[in-house]
Amino acid sequence: MTRAGLLVVGHVDPKSVHIAGDYPELFANLLAPVGIEVVPYAVDEGQFPDSLDECDGWVSSPSRLSVYDDVAWIADVEALMLDAIATERPFVGICFGHQLLAQALGGRVERASSGWGVGVQTYDVVEQLACMQPALPAVALIASHQDQVVAVPDGARVIATAPYCPVAGMAVGDRLWTLQGHPEFVPELADHLLEGRVELIGAEKVATARATLDRPTDRRTVARWIAETLGSRP
Repeated sequence: MTRAGLLVVGHVDPKSVHIAGDYPELFANLLAPVGIEVVPYAVDEGQFPDSLDECDGWVSSPSRLSVYDDVAWIADVEALMLDAIATERPFVGICFGHQLLAQALGGRVERASSGWGVGVQTYDVVEQLACMQPALPAVALIASHQDQVVAVPDGARVIATAPYCPVAGMAVGDRLWTLQGHPEFVPELADHLLEGRVELIGAEKVATARATLDRPTDRRTVARWIAETLGSRP
């Protein structure tokens, strides 16, 4: 079975973790059907791979932190991402991982002027990568973020966009790409998170977001894209 090293850079809110588990469980449930074994590395606790050869490819998890927070291990994860680029290793960054790649390459991440991006969002695919089989003109995914990439770094290409989030996905070369949305999220988890964040996000935006959660998403297709990137053929 293809092995994906999951760089765990954060955790699901403890009040909601009972819904579907933490990020290792969420990604395992997403990727097992496409022939991928998830191997978690708790990099937020100092557990880094000795070599990128330890797994067939790498995925960076979301986090409740911001990439510009003053946390020592963030620079170490950036260095690992740059190593993956230099050695052309398969790598997929999700949410925080998407933003961290931009920062590592000299781009800029800030709080979005439009506020939180939550609920099921649709992202137009503006560049079809070879791994995108089946190809889609747009992907619908659950979103949960208040930071965004606001300046694309040199060497990266925008591959997905939305009116509320112009840089919703990026690629570097052919084997490293990122998405702002959450393919690992299930509606029940997103709903529970939103229910507990009314004061933080705002009642109107939460209500609007919760109403979108019965829409179908393309999480299973994105899982197949990850499998293609890592060389899995389920």
